[in-house]
Amino acid sequence: MSNLRSTDVRPTPGLRHFQTVTLILLVVAGLLNNLDRSALSIANPLVSHDLQITPSQMGLLLSAFSLVYALSQLPVGLALDRLGARLVLGCGLIVWSLAQAFCGLANSFSQMLIGRAVLGVGEAPHYPASAKAVSEWFDKDRRGGATGVFLLAGTVAPAIAPPLLTNLMLAIGWREMFILLGATGVLVGIAWLRLYRNRDTVDVQAGMPSRRTGISLREWAGLFRHLNTWAMIFGSAGVIYTIWLYMSWLPVYLQMERKVSIVSAGWMAAVPYLLGMLGQIAAGLLLDALARRNVSLSLSRKIPICGGLVGAGVATLIAAYTPSLTVALCAISMSMFFIYFANVGTWALAGVMVESRYVATMGSLLTFGGYLGGSAAPVVTGLLVEQTASFALALAISASLAFLSALIYAFCIRL
Repeated sequence: MSNLRSTDVRPTPGLRHFQTVTLILLVVAGLLNNLDRSALSIANPLVSHDLQITPSQMGLLLSAFSLVYALSQLPVGLALDRLGARLVLGCGLIVWSLAQAFCGLANSFSQMLIGRAVLGVGEAPHYPASAKAVSEWFDKDRRGGATGVFLLAGTVAPAIAPPLLTNLMLAIGWREMFILLGATGVLVGIAWLRLYRNRDTVDVQAGMPSRRTGISLREWAGLFRHLNTWAMIFGSAGVIYTIWLYMSWLPVYLQMERKVSIVSAGWMAAVPYLLGMLGQIAAGLLLDALARRNVSLSLSRKIPICGGLVGAGVATLIAAYTPSLTVALCAISMSMFFIYFANVGTWALAGVMVESRYVATMGSLLTFGGYLGGSAAPVVTGLLVEQTASFALALAISASLAFLSALIYAFCIRL
């Protein structure tokens, strides 16, 4: 594809209804998804104390989720493009919620490790399913904004997680917090199964394709023969590495590196994610504006991706070496703005670089690469902090990977 054009079909009331329902459900599921994956980083000090877990072991717990999450992407994309988002995401929601509740009952490092691994399996369908749902219910020139909306949960949840989960944890205990999150997720999973519909099961006279054709294993394997696929896989690693470093360690960074109290760290950690939310909104608006002006697919996606990655890298380097808490918090906030700006671009790219029936598979490969690389962030950071008693080197490594990913997207993606 070389051009991005509107279908010039006015959405019918039926189509608008399903578009609205789809986005609301995706945002709610995304909020819960990111609250669940943030819970352990918030509860890190108390869990470490109660279960006698060292920083390097905590790094393994945080990485266990992301590593299993990454590996689960390979079968998940194929399942989504064959079975649809309704069944796969609905079952995933329930599985990850039960795993979250299990973590609240864990009495040892090994039990918590099992819970985190199953959490990774259950959460794996969420983002590829979201990309597929958007590709089915929205025209190409409107997917940028819709993508930005469902990705908003990825910054809203981490923004509210530190103050919300910190106060909840202090009020009822970390175990009860995990169990409450799990019970809520089961209810959301049931709601998704009851309310969401795959595009091919509904006729809304929208002028959009309504028939889903699942891809074969041979077609799936054929994607790996293209440079674009490998560029997406490796390029995404720099994006997710930075996101996962902050999601895993930001509250502890503020407490250890900047000598902030646990309560103050909870509120301060929310600020960078508010900037990340603004970055996602700005990226979605920019993507749709570029599409309406017939800017090429390649350039319209590379602008937010590469610009965001370079900006995040520069800001992260400033945070690594400044002696000022204020400057560090401002730099981390700008890093989050730029990295989430870039993240929207990567998902928007996945939504247009292949035809609709491949979108979930491409989204799963994007996530596979991102979280395979990102899974290193918690454990590498934990080991470096344990050895150096500082986060400076860990942040510098993250910045370097962001610069490298910008080069991959700039020069290896061809549309």
